[in-house]
Amino acid sequence: METKALVLDIDGTLTNSKKEISVGTKKGIQEVLKRGHTVILASGRPTAGMQLYARELELESYGGFLLSFNGAKIINCKTGEVVFQKTLPSSVISQLFNFAEKRDCGIVTYLGDSIISGRRMDPYLELESRMNGMPIKEVENFIEYAEYDMNKCLMTASPEKAEQFVIELNNKFSDCLSIYRSEPFFIEIMPKNIDKATSLERMLSTIGLTSKDIICCGDGYNDMTMIEYAGIGVAMGNAQPALKKIADYITDTNDQDGIITVIDKFILNELS
Repeated sequence: METKALVLDIDGTLTNSKKEISVGTKKGIQEVLKRGHTVILASGRPTAGMQLYARELELESYGGFLLSFNGAKIINCKTGEVVFQKTLPSSVISQLFNFAEKRDCGIVTYLGDSIISGRRMDPYLELESRMNGMPIKEVENFIEYAEYDMNKCLMTASPEKAEQFVIELNNKFSDCLSIYRSEPFFIEIMPKNIDKATSLERMLSTIGLTSKDIICCGDGYNDMTMIEYAGIGVAMGNAQPALKKIADYITDTNDQDGIITVIDKFILNELS
Protein backbone atom coordinates (compact mmCIF):
# COMPACT_ATOMS: atom_id res chain seq x y z
CA MET A 1 0.00 0.00 0.00
CA GLU A 2 1.36 3.39 -1.00
CA THR A 3 1.48 5.91 1.82
CA LYS A 4 -0.27 9.18 1.10
CA ALA A 5 -0.38 12.56 2.82
CA LEU A 6 -3.70 14.38 2.98
CA VAL A 7 -3.04 18.11 3.31
CA LEU A 8 -5.98 20.20 4.45
CA ASP A 9 -6.52 23.91 4.74
CA ILE A 10 -8.75 24.66 7.74
CA ASP A 11 -11.17 27.53 7.12
CA GLY A 12 -13.53 26.82 4.25
CA THR A 13 -12.01 23.37 3.74
CA LEU A 14 -11.72 21.19 6.83
CA THR A 15 -14.40 23.14 8.67
CA ASN A 16 -17.91 24.09 7.60
CA SER A 17 -19.45 27.55 7.76
CA LYS A 18 -19.86 27.14 11.54
CA LYS A 19 -16.08 26.57 11.86
CA GLU A 20 -16.78 22.97 12.89
CA ILE A 21 -15.48 19.64 11.61
CA SER A 22 -18.55 17.60 10.68
CA VAL A 23 -18.98 14.13 12.15
CA GLY A 24 -18.59 12.55 8.70
CA THR A 25 -15.44 14.47 7.85
CA LYS A 26 -13.86 13.63 11.19
CA LYS A 27 -14.68 9.94 10.73
CA GLY A 28 -13.18 9.94 7.23
CA ILE A 29 -9.97 11.65 8.33
CA GLN A 30 -9.50 9.26 11.24
CA GLU A 31 -9.96 6.31 8.87
CA VAL A 32 -7.15 7.75 6.75
CA LEU A 33 -4.96 7.97 9.86
CA LYS A 34 -5.84 4.44 11.00
CA ARG A 35 -4.68 3.11 7.64
CA GLY A 36 -1.24 4.61 8.22
CA HIS A 37 -1.43 7.70 6.04
CA THR A 38 -0.35 11.16 7.14
CA VAL A 39 -2.62 14.15 7.74
CA ILE A 40 -1.21 17.66 7.59
CA LEU A 41 -3.23 20.74 8.52
CA ALA A 42 -1.91 23.68 6.50
CA SER A 43 -3.26 27.11 7.36
CA GLY A 44 -2.49 30.78 7.55
CA ARG A 45 -3.66 30.57 11.16
CA PRO A 46 -1.19 30.84 14.03
CA THR A 47 -0.24 27.55 15.63
CA ALA A 48 -2.39 28.24 18.70
CA GLY A 49 -5.40 28.76 16.45
CA MET A 50 -4.95 25.29 14.90
CA GLN A 51 -4.56 23.25 18.08
CA LEU A 52 -8.30 22.82 18.69
CA TYR A 53 -8.69 20.95 15.41
CA ALA A 54 -5.50 18.94 15.89
CA ARG A 55 -6.83 17.73 19.24
CA GLU A 56 -10.24 16.94 17.79
CA LEU A 57 -8.66 14.80 15.06
CA GLU A 58 -6.31 13.19 17.63
CA LEU A 59 -3.23 14.04 15.58
CA GLU A 60 -1.08 13.79 18.69
CA SER A 61 -1.99 10.10 19.00
CA TYR A 62 -2.09 9.12 15.34
CA GLY A 63 0.76 11.33 14.21
CA GLY A 64 0.32 14.36 12.00
CA PHE A 65 1.69 17.83 11.36
CA LEU A 66 0.60 21.44 11.72
CA LEU A 67 1.84 23.79 9.03
CA SER A 68 0.93 27.19 10.50
CA PHE A 69 1.49 30.81 9.43
CA ASN A 70 1.21 29.65 5.78
CA GLY A 71 4.25 27.44 6.31
CA ALA A 72 6.50 29.67 8.37
CA LYS A 73 6.27 27.11 11.18
CA ILE A 74 5.81 23.34 11.10
CA ILE A 75 5.04 21.27 14.21
CA ASN A 76 5.15 17.50 14.63
CA CYS A 77 1.96 16.84 16.61
CA LYS A 78 3.20 13.60 18.13
CA THR A 79 6.47 14.94 19.51
CA GLY A 80 5.77 18.67 19.71
CA GLU A 81 9.01 19.25 17.78
CA VAL A 82 9.34 22.35 15.64
CA VAL A 83 10.34 20.76 12.33
CA PHE A 84 10.91 24.07 10.59
CA GLN A 85 10.38 27.77 11.10
CA LYS A 86 11.33 31.07 9.53
CA THR A 87 10.79 34.56 10.90
CA LEU A 88 10.29 38.03 9.48
CA PRO A 89 13.36 40.28 9.21
CA SER A 90 13.17 42.70 12.14
CA SER A 91 14.19 45.59 9.90
CA VAL A 92 10.83 45.67 8.11
CA ILE A 93 8.48 45.80 11.12
CA SER A 94 8.51 49.57 11.49
CA GLN A 95 8.03 49.99 7.73
CA LEU A 96 5.04 47.66 7.73
CA PHE A 97 3.46 49.48 10.65
CA ASN A 98 4.00 52.85 9.00
CA PHE A 99 2.41 51.52 5.81
CA ALA A 100 -0.63 50.37 7.81
CA GLU A 101 -0.95 53.75 9.48
CA LYS A 102 -0.66 55.66 6.23
CA ARG A 103 -3.24 53.44 4.47
CA ASP A 104 -5.45 53.20 7.59
CA CYS A 105 -5.57 49.41 7.60
CA GLY A 106 -5.34 46.95 10.45
CA ILE A 107 -2.09 45.21 11.38
CA VAL A 108 -1.44 42.42 13.88
CA THR A 109 1.12 39.80 14.72
CA TYR A 110 1.09 36.89 17.18
CA LEU A 111 2.75 35.97 20.46
CA GLY A 112 1.92 32.70 22.18
CA ASP A 113 -1.84 32.51 22.60
CA SER A 114 -2.46 36.20 21.86
CA ILE A 115 -2.94 38.40 18.82
CA ILE A 116 -0.93 41.62 19.12
CA SER A 117 -2.49 44.77 17.63
CA GLY A 118 -0.97 48.21 17.32
CA ARG A 119 -3.87 50.00 15.68
CA ARG A 120 -7.62 50.34 15.93
CA MET A 121 -9.88 47.31 15.83
CA ASP A 122 -11.91 46.53 12.73
CA PRO A 123 -14.44 43.79 11.88
CA TYR A 124 -11.78 41.72 10.09
CA LEU A 125 -9.52 41.65 13.16
CA GLU A 126 -12.50 40.69 15.31
CA LEU A 127 -13.11 37.82 12.90
CA GLU A 128 -9.47 36.74 13.16
CA SER A 129 -9.80 36.70 16.96
CA ARG A 130 -13.02 34.66 16.91
CA MET A 131 -11.78 32.15 14.34
CA ASN A 132 -8.62 31.37 16.29
CA GLY A 133 -10.12 31.58 19.77
CA MET A 134 -7.33 34.01 20.66
CA PRO A 135 -7.72 37.34 22.46
CA ILE A 136 -6.42 40.56 20.93
CA LYS A 137 -3.93 42.48 23.02
CA GLU A 138 -3.76 46.15 22.01
CA VAL A 139 -0.35 47.74 22.60
CA GLU A 140 0.55 51.41 22.59
CA ASN A 141 3.82 51.11 20.68
CA PHE A 142 3.63 48.22 18.23
CA ILE A 143 7.13 48.75 16.86
CA GLU A 144 8.80 48.63 20.27
CA TYR A 145 6.62 45.79 21.53
CA ALA A 146 7.27 43.61 18.49
CA GLU A 147 10.96 43.14 19.23
CA TYR A 148 10.78 39.35 19.12
CA ASP A 149 10.96 36.71 16.40
CA MET A 150 7.64 36.64 14.56
CA ASN A 151 6.53 34.25 11.84
CA LYS A 152 3.91 36.49 10.27
CA CYS A 153 2.09 39.82 10.21
CA LEU A 154 -1.48 40.18 9.05
CA MET A 155 -2.97 43.33 7.55
CA THR A 156 -6.70 43.84 7.08
CA ALA A 157 -8.67 46.03 4.71
CA SER A 158 -11.78 45.91 2.54
CA PRO A 159 -11.37 43.50 -0.39
CA GLU A 160 -11.01 46.33 -2.90
CA LYS A 161 -8.33 48.09 -0.87
CA ALA A 162 -6.58 44.87 0.11
CA GLU A 163 -6.13 43.92 -3.53
CA GLN A 164 -4.38 47.23 -4.19
CA PHE A 165 -2.34 47.10 -0.98
CA VAL A 166 -0.92 43.69 -1.93
CA ILE A 167 0.40 45.21 -5.15
CA GLU A 168 1.92 48.18 -3.30
CA LEU A 169 3.48 45.98 -0.62
CA ASN A 170 4.99 43.61 -3.16
CA ASN A 171 6.45 46.52 -5.09
CA LYS A 172 8.15 47.69 -1.90
CA PHE A 173 9.09 44.43 -0.15
CA SER A 174 9.31 41.68 -2.78
CA ASP A 175 13.04 41.28 -2.14
CA CYS A 176 12.55 40.23 1.50
CA LEU A 177 8.90 39.23 2.04
CA SER A 178 6.20 36.99 0.58
CA ILE A 179 2.88 38.84 0.48
CA TYR A 180 -0.49 37.53 -0.68
CA ARG A 181 -4.11 37.35 0.36
CA SER A 182 -5.77 34.38 2.06
CA GLU A 183 -9.26 35.83 2.27
CA PRO A 184 -10.18 38.87 0.16
CA PHE A 185 -9.72 41.07 3.28
CA PHE A 186 -6.66 39.35 4.84
CA ILE A 187 -3.16 40.32 3.65
CA GLU A 188 -0.64 37.68 4.72
CA ILE A 189 2.89 39.01 5.22
CA MET A 190 5.44 36.22 5.43
CA PRO A 191 9.22 35.78 5.31
CA LYS A 192 10.60 35.58 1.77
CA ASN A 193 9.94 32.28 -0.05
CA ILE A 194 7.40 31.12 2.49
CA ASP A 195 4.16 29.64 1.25
CA LYS A 196 2.38 26.34 1.77
CA ALA A 197 4.06 24.59 -1.15
CA THR A 198 7.66 25.45 -0.30
CA SER A 199 7.17 24.40 3.32
CA LEU A 200 5.49 21.15 2.31
CA GLU A 201 8.44 20.40 0.06
CA ARG A 202 10.84 20.96 2.98
CA MET A 203 9.01 18.59 5.30
CA LEU A 204 7.99 15.80 2.91
CA SER A 205 11.55 14.58 2.50
CA THR A 206 11.76 14.10 6.27
CA ILE A 207 8.85 11.62 6.14
CA GLY A 208 9.91 9.89 2.93
CA LEU A 209 7.23 11.33 0.62
CA THR A 210 7.29 13.46 -2.52
CA SER A 211 4.79 15.79 -4.17
CA LYS A 212 3.22 12.91 -6.11
CA ASP A 213 2.24 11.32 -2.80
CA ILE A 214 0.18 14.25 -1.53
CA ILE A 215 -3.41 15.33 -1.98
CA CYS A 216 -3.92 18.98 -1.11
CA CYS A 217 -7.34 20.51 -0.49
CA GLY A 218 -8.07 24.21 -0.16
CA ASP A 219 -10.37 27.11 -0.95
CA GLY A 220 -8.38 30.35 -0.68
CA TYR A 221 -5.74 32.37 -2.49
CA ASN A 222 -3.03 31.21 -0.09
CA ASP A 223 -3.76 27.59 -1.09
CA MET A 224 -2.82 28.13 -4.72
CA THR A 225 0.84 27.15 -4.41
CA MET A 226 0.11 23.85 -2.67
CA ILE A 227 -2.73 23.00 -5.09
CA GLU A 228 -0.30 23.43 -8.00
CA TYR A 229 2.47 21.53 -6.17
CA ALA A 230 0.43 18.48 -5.14
CA GLY A 231 0.16 15.23 -7.01
CA ILE A 232 -3.57 15.87 -6.77
CA GLY A 233 -4.69 19.43 -6.11
CA VAL A 234 -8.30 19.76 -4.98
CA ALA A 235 -10.42 22.90 -4.87
CA MET A 236 -13.46 22.96 -2.64
CA GLY A 237 -16.80 23.74 -4.27
CA ASN A 238 -16.76 27.02 -2.34
CA ALA A 239 -13.20 27.90 -3.42
CA GLN A 240 -12.12 31.15 -5.01
CA PRO A 241 -12.58 30.98 -8.83
CA ALA A 242 -8.82 31.41 -9.37
CA LEU A 243 -8.17 28.27 -7.32
CA LYS A 244 -10.73 26.22 -9.21
CA LYS A 245 -9.00 27.10 -12.48
CA ILE A 246 -5.73 25.45 -11.45
CA ALA A 247 -7.11 22.47 -9.49
CA ASP A 248 -6.96 18.88 -10.73
CA TYR A 249 -10.32 18.18 -9.16
CA ILE A 250 -13.20 20.21 -7.72
CA THR A 251 -15.06 18.56 -4.86
CA ASP A 252 -18.24 19.49 -2.99
CA THR A 253 -18.35 22.54 -0.72
CA ASN A 254 -17.18 22.57 2.88
CA ASP A 255 -20.84 22.51 3.97
CA GLN A 256 -21.42 19.40 1.85
CA ASP A 257 -18.55 17.41 3.36
CA GLY A 258 -16.36 17.82 0.28
CA ILE A 259 -13.40 16.28 2.11
CA ILE A 260 -15.27 12.96 2.43
CA THR A 261 -15.60 12.79 -1.36
CA VAL A 262 -11.84 13.37 -1.71
CA ILE A 263 -10.98 10.70 0.86
CA ASP A 264 -13.27 8.13 -0.75
CA LYS A 265 -12.11 8.85 -4.30
CA PHE A 266 -8.38 9.31 -3.90
CA ILE A 267 -7.40 7.40 -0.74
CA LEU A 268 -9.80 4.74 0.56
CA ASN A 269 -11.17 3.45 -2.74
CA GLU A 270 -7.87 3.98 -4.56
CA LEU A 271 -5.91 1.94 -2.05
CA SER A 272 -8.44 -0.63 -0.87
